[in-house]
Amino acid sequence: MSSNPAPAPPAPPAAGAREFKREMSLFDSMMIVMGAMIGSGIFIVSADIARTVGSAGYLLLVWFITGVVTIIGALSYGELAGMMPHAGGLYVYLREAYNPLTGFLYGWTTFLVIQTGTIAAVGVAFAKFTGVLIPWFREDNVLVTVLGLKVSAAQLLAIASIVLLTALNMRGLRTGKTIQGLFTVTKTLALTGLILLGFIFGANAAAVKANLAGFWKASWTHLASGGGIASVEPLSGLMVVAAIGAAMVGSLFASDEWYTVTYIAGEVKNPKRNIPLSLVLGAGIVTLLYFLANVAYVTILPVHGTPGAADVVGRGIQFATADRVGTAAASMIFGLPAAVIMAVLIMISTFGCNNGLILSGARVYYAMAKDGLFFNATGSLNKKCVPGTALVVQCVWASLLCLSGRYSDLLDYVVFAVLIFFVLIVSGIFILRKKKPDAERPYKAWGYPVVPAIYILVAAAIAVDLLVFKPKYTIPGLAIVLLGIPVYFVRKALAKAPAD
Repeated sequence: MSSNPAPAPPAPPAAGAREFKREMSLFDSMMIVMGAMIGSGIFIVSADIARTVGSAGYLLLVWFITGVVTIIGALSYGELAGMMPHAGGLYVYLREAYNPLTGFLYGWTTFLVIQTGTIAAVGVAFAKFTGVLIPWFREDNVLVTVLGLKVSAAQLLAIASIVLLTALNMRGLRTGKTIQGLFTVTKTLALTGLILLGFIFGANAAAVKANLAGFWKASWTHLASGGGIASVEPLSGLMVVAAIGAAMVGSLFASDEWYTVTYIAGEVKNPKRNIPLSLVLGAGIVTLLYFLANVAYVTILPVHGTPGAADVVGRGIQFATADRVGTAAASMIFGLPAAVIMAVLIMISTFGCNNGLILSGARVYYAMAKDGLFFNATGSLNKKCVPGTALVVQCVWASLLCLSGRYSDLLDYVVFAVLIFFVLIVSGIFILRKKKPDAERPYKAWGYPVVPAIYILVAAAIAVDLLVFKPKYTIPGLAIVLLGIPVYFVRKALAKAPAD
């Protein structure tokens, strides 16, 4: 019998203190998982993947590996979610498995870049596609320049959408989950419909023939500064593996945020059952849709193309206009209305995605504040029993990232850091089984210890691959995480300092 106690739940609230309301059902939790995953990435990132791997077979393999990694991650996280069903999710798991500093570094990076940077990027994607319908909101419509910083109509619309969703989520969990359910069901049905229509009406015999002819013929297309082709590098052996790892930056970004449901564990009914189930079911459904969407892409369009070609077939997946592969594929189904149809679909998709990100992210800062590691005011609930101040702080920082225009670079920087945290979190399963063998585990990681170990090895291998082949992204990303170390100790020192 071990003397190690199970992870301690949060202390009971003082008399009259507000508590989270457990109003999230299994369906609601799945809507958080699926809604946070499906944004604009699935309609865009396949262009860059196609340029990096150069064939239909390897394009699909990249998405397949990403799907396997995601599902194994969801299966593994389920054990931790059932074991520690408290607000804060991944932050709590790292704190319990390792120490408060490790948890803080995750929370710090989440606030600084991961969650807020994603919110900013998704908000701007919403604005970009609104600009297809209402040209005034185009990114090139610069309204004002302040100290060399250009502020466009698209940036202002992105901020307005973030402010609106923040305000709605401050009205209570019921409002937030209703919005999430509505938009997630709508975009899931729309994506499913697009895939089916692609197979039925968009199939292009010439594209299929070309893609099958070079199905496993890998190449890496390097772009010139002007957007043309600088060189095409044939790949073989280990370079194919390296290219697959580098290409997964896009697919991992498009498949990210499935774990955000763990942040709201304090508001889920029967969390020990429903959170693990929502992780596996939600991530599994989206992963299948993503893979089928890419099968549809290679059925409709050739992988190889030429920049500046006269039509979408000539440009192929590699050089779809502005990387909008989804729009290019839709044009083969719907013709001229495709741009409008896809713009509406992506607007719905990104708006719903940001609702889930905004709703869930604030709970991490709330949990950190309860541990004395974030602004104290963010550790309180408003009269609707949601962390209102944390929502506002998140909104302000995400809006500043929108104005900076650097959110995209920041997200590239942290893909490496996110992989490192994923490795640490799944490794935490092994650590906690030793540290706390008698803790209640209503769900145990499937295939333990082999499946979690495979996840650790694959995620670590991808991280090393990025470190070698994309150092301009990985080194700054690591620097962002490490910058949190002095911040942690300063925060601890300030917390211990006697009041005047």
